[in-house]
Amino acid sequence: MTYYEIKKVFSKRSSKISLVIMLAVVVFNLYVIVSDITYVNENGHEERGLGVVAKVRELKKTWAGDLTEDKIRSVIEENIRIFRSPEALSGDVQQLKKADSQKQGFYDLLALMIYDYGGFNFYDYNVTDSLTPDMAADFYPNRIKTLKDWLDSEGKDQFSVKEKNYLIAQYEAMDTPLYYDYQEGWKSLFQYAPSINMIVTLVLSFLCAGIFSTEFQLKSSAILYSSYHGRNRAILAKVKAGLIIITVIYWVFMLLYTGLVLGILGADGANCPIQSYMTGWKSIYNIKNWQEYLLVVLGGYLGCLFMLLLTMLVSAGTNSTVIAVIVPFVLIFLPAFLSGTSIPMLNKILGILPDQLLQMNIVVKYFNLYEIGGRIFCAAPLLVVVYLLAAVLIIPAIYVTYRKKQVY
Repeated sequence: MTYYEIKKVFSKRSSKISLVIMLAVVVFNLYVIVSDITYVNENGHEERGLGVVAKVRELKKTWAGDLTEDKIRSVIEENIRIFRSPEALSGDVQQLKKADSQKQGFYDLLALMIYDYGGFNFYDYNVTDSLTPDMAADFYPNRIKTLKDWLDSEGKDQFSVKEKNYLIAQYEAMDTPLYYDYQEGWKSLFQYAPSINMIVTLVLSFLCAGIFSTEFQLKSSAILYSSYHGRNRAILAKVKAGLIIITVIYWVFMLLYTGLVLGILGADGANCPIQSYMTGWKSIYNIKNWQEYLLVVLGGYLGCLFMLLLTMLVSAGTNSTVIAVIVPFVLIFLPAFLSGTSIPMLNKILGILPDQLLQMNIVVKYFNLYEIGGRIFCAAPLLVVVYLLAAVLIIPAIYVTYRKKQVY
């Protein structure tokens, strides 16, 4: 019966088109990722595409290793040398590009320094040009200092005293020196993973929304419920079919996306802390790239599973495919309209909504904290626990709701 329910879903032409759309989204994201990789040759001309991946990797590999004080000092000294070079002082655009091309190997490290020495919420490319080698000793202490300064100024009303202490403790708990390596594969993987998660969830909603409402739309519900197993095994088969469709399609497309991105750009840097790259520098999650990847894919699966189980529950309760399809759209897009607010309580609410599971790479960058029983928790573990329990509870709710249906 489960096989019949799965076959019924994919027998529709719209279902097959949906799968093609998802594949097209993966290919398009891959195209954008590859197009974003740039390399400036010794003549100052920009190159893009697959051919430059190896060149960029080779340049950044030369700076791989622990970010010790000596390594930071070397970066600052090299930046000073380039800044004072004839090309940089010439004023000619093409000569300036030649000078900048010499920084490609340590661009990532310069970006960290801009955040570190420029201030918590300040980003000025010119900051690095004013650094001196002696300032290398302040690299790690400065990260904690800028956080404390921000908590005493702009962020003073956003957190309680206990939450502020927690943030500072997390910063102090980061292992130093950080390990740095070429990690373009992981950076690109995380950057576009939310779009893959959201498209897969939305497309799957079209596939799963009709599992429980089809019989009512086709006027065959009376036959289903009057059959011997209509109110038990048939309903269980529908639930199992939905779970199988969600699980198989999600993991096929997510693993396909992962394999293509890391296969093209490389999986180097899996053991790098997420703070070793610009977008993760301010994170309070002391994890590595491979651990963030697990959060992204497992969180994405849990978010997809929860939203689609809720879609199936609405479908079972309303007998309407259209109403059920609206559910994931509301859960994904409504929070986006409310985000960016300066109201702490609203930010806390938005930080625990199910759409956050589809974008765990962003969750680990935010300071969303929750106090439960006197203890402070980050958003990521709470999201996993809350929606795992919710997903488990929705399954019997679907069964009971559809089993008690009356046919008139």
